Amino acid sequence: MDFLGELGGFLWGPWTPWVLLFAGVLFTFWIPVKVLLRTGNWMDALYSAPPVNALTHGVQVIRGKFDNPDDPGAINHFQALSAALSATVGLGNIGGVALAIAAGGPGALFWMWVVGFLGMALKTAEITLAMQYRNTKDPDNPHGGAMWVVDRVLGDKGGIWPTVGKVMGVFFCITLIISTFTGGNMFQAWNVATLTNGYFPTVPRLGAGILLAVLVGLVIVGGIKRIGNVAGRLVPFMCVLYVICGLAVLAMNIGAIPGLFAEVFRSAFSPAEAGGAFIGGTMGWAFIQGMKRALFSNEAGQGSAPIAHAAAKTDEPAREGIVGGIGPFIDTICICTLTAMVILSTGAWNRDAVGELKGQVSLVQDRSAEAPTWTVQGPTSAEALPESRYNEWALDSQLFMVAEVQGAKHVESGSNRVTVSATIVEAAESNPEAPPVLSLAWDDVHLDPADWTAAPAGLKLIDQGVWRNYDGATLTGHAFDRQFPGLGKYLVTFAAWLFALSTMISWSYYGEQGMVYMLGEKSVLPYKLVFLVGTIWAAAAINDTGDMTVLMDLGTGAMLWSNLPIVIGLGFLAVNCLSDYHRRLTAGEFHPHAAPPITDVIEGHDHDPDRQE
Repeated sequence: MDFLGELGGFLWGPWTPWVLLFAGVLFTFWIPVKVLLRTGNWMDALYSAPPVNALTHGVQVIRGKFDNPDDPGAINHFQALSAALSATVGLGNIGGVALAIAAGGPGALFWMWVVGFLGMALKTAEITLAMQYRNTKDPDNPHGGAMWVVDRVLGDKGGIWPTVGKVMGVFFCITLIISTFTGGNMFQAWNVATLTNGYFPTVPRLGAGILLAVLVGLVIVGGIKRIGNVAGRLVPFMCVLYVICGLAVLAMNIGAIPGLFAEVFRSAFSPAEAGGAFIGGTMGWAFIQGMKRALFSNEAGQGSAPIAHAAAKTDEPAREGIVGGIGPFIDTICICTLTAMVILSTGAWNRDAVGELKGQVSLVQDRSAEAPTWTVQGPTSAEALPESRYNEWALDSQLFMVAEVQGAKHVESGSNRVTVSATIVEAAESNPEAPPVLSLAWDDVHLDPADWTAAPAGLKLIDQGVWRNYDGATLTGHAFDRQFPGLGKYLVTFAAWLFALSTMISWSYYGEQGMVYMLGEKSVLPYKLVFLVGTIWAAAAINDTGDMTVLMDLGTGAMLWSNLPIVIGLGFLAVNCLSDYHRRLTAGEFHPHAAPPITDVIEGHDHDPDRQE
């Protein structure tokens, strides 16, 4: 984990967010500027901007007005968008947002909006590029993605370029597999198992992992058509359910909403002060947290969504690219904002301590350790814990206290506070035939000097207050519970299972396409089996939030650096395609037909394209 953490830290170096922002800004303005230079019409140029085009023309496309059953592909535009959204609208929207707010404060939400808006243009470009060079030798089972783009574009140049294209394609697939197993699989399984076990202690994490693996396995054996059918039904249902419950919470706190939005903007450009469970952070820290979690949620720039969109029935690459631009809007601008506002409006992010521990707790420095280390001296019996208003303390419950580092601040967050953690475990002297005796297992506090502005001179608890620790999705569940006791327990648990299931079935398809490119169709079955084993392992074996964050950052960072050079380097091909499509669209060369029944769109039934409006 230390090595993976260092590798992820390099991939997410200070340059990464700026490259991502550059790519988003580039494609946001490149297309409308090109149209403006061609037409001289400002309104025409505005309409061609990816965010505007996606929410106008893109909506018509997914409604089925341009569908043609004779076009190559396996699923319609709506199902392709649903399959891509099922990978993005997942636990990143529940757990990832919670991680961003808990670490970066309200300002992290502003930077998630920035990534969402710019991500609409970036995703439009990368999907259009992938659609131009997808492999349609089998029209009912097309293959697409960045690997096929470099393979076909460079493969036609002769010399060493075909080899270069193949190497770049394989490298992208390797990073795709890494991201598939970390963010697309393990993060989902870990969050679901942790959340379920936290609310329902009788459900072991291993059992949750096995059940999730079985449900995912039943879907992915059917390929992209079954994934598209399941996603087309599951995504709208789970989004509507989650949105209704989230809006109910916001309605109860309607008076605080304007002030919270003001705080989001203020915290985005100034340090967020420590208070309650929040240990503080600088503007830059909020920027990084918001960027990371928004990218993890909407995946713009990673190159994953083009793989799902490549299965769409269409002979117009730009058309599917425009549809793909809707994804970050739904995912980040809508769903992530809702989650963040629920967490902020209920005060879950900077909540007060549950109470004080019964018995004095002190920190004693271990002078024999290589790095500054403090051990905890205090109560070891769980009976010392104060009563919890929202959840009863149980086996494996996690808690923390807050301490101040003297003489130094954290290099990245700018905060001088750290958490002192403990876990409720079964005492060694417990009688197997009687209810278990619960005790507190305190973690030593290790402070790496490289992470601090100076060598820490000391560590002191701010008080004897204790907080219940909520990781990822459990914080979102706690936020719902604070407003409607019990809602988080059942709604967020149910939503987490739906979101995780939808994300995992789509990401399994992404990884499958990478395996097909590298090793052929025979590699698919072994890959699926390993994927499902990874689900069980992550649910049962990963216990630390820091470890899970390391894996998330590794997966997203690796895909970014394999995909962005391809998209930026060959982006002119997508821009030319989108500009030409816009020219033909405004010239009236496309003739939309009457929209089919919405049930046909959702279920993917073909309809007569000759019906005119």
